[in-house]
Amino acid sequence: MLTERQSAILKIIVEEYIKVPKPVGSKSICDSLNVSSATVRNEMANLEDLGYLEKTHVSSGRVPSEKGYRYYVDNLMKPKEMSGEDVLKLQTIFQNNSLVLSDAIIKSLEIISEMTNYTAVILKDNALESKLKKVEAIPIDENNVTAILVTDKGHVENKIINITGSNLEEVNKTVELINKLIVGTPIDEVTSKLEFEIKPIINQYVKHHEILYNAFYNAFNNFKDSADMTMRGKNNLLELDEFSSDARKIKDLVNKFDNDNIVSKIKEDDSGINVYIGNENNIDDDLTVIKTKYNVDGREGTLAILGPKRMEYDRVVSLLEYLKEEIEK
Repeated sequence: MLTERQSAILKIIVEEYIKVPKPVGSKSICDSLNVSSATVRNEMANLEDLGYLEKTHVSSGRVPSEKGYRYYVDNLMKPKEMSGEDVLKLQTIFQNNSLVLSDAIIKSLEIISEMTNYTAVILKDNALESKLKKVEAIPIDENNVTAILVTDKGHVENKIINITGSNLEEVNKTVELINKLIVGTPIDEVTSKLEFEIKPIINQYVKHHEILYNAFYNAFNNFKDSADMTMRGKNNLLELDEFSSDARKIKDLVNKFDNDNIVSKIKEDDSGINVYIGNENNIDDDLTVIKTKYNVDGREGTLAILGPKRMEYDRVVSLLEYLKEEIEK
């Protein structure tokens, strides 16, 4: 454990660097702690030797290391009290009776992403373990129907599909075959089963089989994606100082964000707020991921915020704690 003075110095350096990404010198620390510059420089050197601080080549100041951030989060940080404005924005969403819970969660993530300028993610952890329960088709007009896809976990998705060139009788026959042959299949296996096992059977019974096969294949494919993960503020990180001037880094991050399973790479923890800094998160060494699980009537999910290592830890933790409480009410 660090001494009280070392802890105080580390806390100041972390919080100053979070505000402005420039190395922190001894002067601002002296002013805050009312100690001599020689004492501060000596303690900063000790913290560097212990691995909590790093020195850049262009400045005599120091920046936090991953070890320094970890010590700060585990021992020095306290969740920041939310502002009245932040509370009001989120409360308004959950008090909107016209929004179902899943839509309210997504909307709240959009707001948090805008508040923080970080990337917000919701991962429905058990969505892909769900199995298809039934499919229904409700006609809208002669060229379009609403396909209703339902899982055994209670997740319902409505997809409008175009059937131009076919007819309702063929739609109903296709739905009948799907319900007979695919119901009970895990969501992440439905499209594969539809392509390799069910398509030849549809070909036998439905004249305009290609039209309806493509329509339902796309509907199931979109259903799988929407059941898995939603991301908001994808480009926010790319505009931060850490990444905006590095074209290769931007390309690397974009490629990682296009991988729909990025959050599932984080090791599982079942309770509380979990913070993964740098190489702890299995996504990118320059990122921090803060996440928490929620559970509503047995339906689980993960809320995650992705930001730089100099993330506003205290604020993000408070926002996620508040959001989790609102979801589970």
